Amino acid sequence: MEKRSLSIAGHRTSVALEPEFWAALEERAAARHLSLAALIREIDESRTNPNLSSAIRVAVLGWYKRTP
Repeated sequence: MEKRSLSIAGHRTSVALEPEFWAALEERAAARHLSLAALIREIDESRTNPNLSSAIRVAVLGWYKRTP
């Protein structure tokens, strides 16, 4: 697990994810010309899961499932 701190919606938070999920997030953010914090903010704003780390993992899984 790798824990990172960032600001989302005006408050600091820490997110712990496996390095592979961080790499996938960074890849997706770069492809969309977004900062990592901006991409995570999008996930945070649209999540139905109360746990941000879980919501991020589900979002990453969804991206890979939609990629041919």
